[in-house]
Amino acid sequence: MFELILKNGEVVKVRQAMREDARSIIDFYNIVGGETNFLSFGGNEFKRDEVEYQIFLENTFNEKNSIILLVTINDQIISIGSINSSQKERTKHVGTLGIVIKKEYWGLSLGKLLMNSLINWAKQNDLTRKIQLVTNEDNHKAIQLYKNLGFEIEGVMKEDTFINGKYCNTLMMGLFLRKS
Repeated sequence: MFELILKNGEVVKVRQAMREDARSIIDFYNIVGGETNFLSFGGNEFKRDEVEYQIFLENTFNEKNSIILLVTINDQIISIGSINSSQKERTKHVGTLGIVIKKEYWGLSLGKLLMNSLINWAKQNDLTRKIQLVTNEDNHKAIQLYKNLGFEIEGVMKEDTFINGKYCNTLMMGLFLRKS
């Protein structure tokens, strides 16, 4: 566990997700899904069986190249950051990054702090060579953050999502930690 200091001076705790967190994580995702159009799911659309999700969290906890970090204040989740990687030999060097922040904590540099924590973790795990992510092309603040951290646009998935009656493009971005 470690702490991060937000732009407003508030201290948040960060720890790795465990099996026991399944219900809280599911509930968190169902709330934040309704706070933004930049996730792949909307409010109450994160449908997961709690027992299956517990198993997923336990497996992820035990993988050397995957991590799920919970950011909390007073034991309440305010953000989740993750890098999930395949365990297959051919693709285990690539981690897929995701970050979700509760709306009331937007604009406090939490995304940048959490991204840096995940990137630093990936650099030290001896397996991850590349981090990839996808984002809505209209998510300008996030795209700028990713570019500032060294991510490059690698491709565009055209009309990949349908949000509020409009088809939207998704950007694929990547960051090489170690090149061959």
